[in-house]
Amino acid sequence: MIGVGWGMFLYVTLLGAAKGMENGFNKLFSSFATNSIFLWGQETSIPYDGFPKGRTIDPHLSDIEYLKKKIPEIDYIAPQNSKGNFGSAGVLMIRGGKSITYSLNGDYPIGNKISEKKLIYGRYLNDSDVSENKNVVVIGEQIYKTLFEAGENPIGKSINIKGVFFNVIGVFRMKRKVGIESDQTAIIPLSTFTQLFNEGDKVGVLSIVSKPNADVSIVEEKVKSELKTKYRVSPEDTNAFGAFNLGKEFKKLTGFLDGMQLLTIIVGTLTIIAGVIAISNILLITVKERTKEIGIRRALGAKPSEVRNQILLESVVITLSSGLAGFMLGMLVLMLLSLA
Repeated sequence: MIGVGWGMFLYVTLLGAAKGMENGFNKLFSSFATNSIFLWGQETSIPYDGFPKGRTIDPHLSDIEYLKKKIPEIDYIAPQNSKGNFGSAGVLMIRGGKSITYSLNGDYPIGNKISEKKLIYGRYLNDSDVSENKNVVVIGEQIYKTLFEAGENPIGKSINIKGVFFNVIGVFRMKRKVGIESDQTAIIPLSTFTQLFNEGDKVGVLSIVSKPNADVSIVEEKVKSELKTKYRVSPEDTNAFGAFNLGKEFKKLTGFLDGMQLLTIIVGTLTIIAGVIAISNILLITVKERTKEIGIRRALGAKPSEVRNQILLESVVITLSSGLAGFMLGMLVLMLLSLA
């Protein structure tokens, strides 16, 4: 009886815990494009085509159309530049008598599709902001709390960034922190960013999103290969471009969760089977001990089928009651965990 109850308890709790982990990770990645690759330039480690090693490779805006033309598996690409990340100094932001030094990103509107932000006030960047090089900014919640009074509507107000006044068009809260964005980040149009810092068409990070049915690992290799060809980098140079493949990591995670669920089902099922076998053995011993009782019942006219049915009914009741007890206990544990 204990074996069946324990087996059902393990089955319910382990399966529930595995499903809870899956739901938690799905929620964690729900605001991200999980088929995305973040790529940036580094230094070459191999001399090639007349160039020495140690040459710095910087992606450019022209790479966007180049890669989309060469690799049909790419859905879209969002370029991004930043200050205050990867060890670089932050940017001073001033409003009235308040100031703060946080990170500043230059972005495209499509970047919000890759890491979705929850808007508290206003709107995000749009295409005209980029094409017209507007001095507009979307600020993170932490910047808003530092430079503005609680409850104050910041839309239309100005912030001095690197000596230039920017109109606040939105305030965001990151659903989940990823990459170089957080609630301590201000975001301006990429075109305005490149003018402000005189960076031309250089790009710090290319956020590449593959089409739904494409293998992100293959897309990553193709992207690196095409960029190595364009920038005359050795095909064997693994250091020229750095990348974080969110799609690959997400695939590993889902594989781990699937394995956890399968292991849970196997362990729970085998435990329940072991419990049923234990009940069968106990009933066999019980029948031997009740031989005298069965003989008396037969002498009083009980049919063999009646005796058999009674024993089977007892086994079914014991199995169901112990299984139900284990199920209820498992559900109770899951409810307590969900409230914790």
